[in-house]
Amino acid sequence: MNKSADSAARAFVRAINRQDVDALAELMTPEFRFVDSLGNLVEGRDKMRAGWAAYFKMLPDYQLAIEESYGDGPVVVLLGEAGGSYSPSGVLKPENRWKTPAAVRAQAADGKIAEWRVYADNEPMRRLMR
Repeated sequence: MNKSADSAARAFVRAINRQDVDALAELMTPEFRFVDSLGNLVEGRDKMRAGWAAYFKMLPDYQLAIEESYGDGPVVVLLGEAGGSYSPSGVLKPENRWKTPAAVRAQAADGKIAEWRVYADNEPMRRLMR
């Protein structure tokens, strides 16, 4: 496994788990691409910086728990769970907590993340949003 790619991906996960938008922006390439589990694409570090900020407002305790990682060259696959509490009002309620198995395919370039592609079942959160 490419240690630089694995290190960059794990640093990205740590920044996500801290909801640290500034650190995420520092870890993204300018041409960063984010692909969610429905295939929606966001391109560009600045757009994704705003996207992370909005996501963390909606899910202020969002976490990724990585259990395994596999890599080849600049690509790392992370396996684990994603979860948090859907909180449009900013109030964390136990009944709005969800978690689901998740996989992420991260592509690194020059020690930063160039693409972050999420594979997860979003239905637990979509149910709470209805």
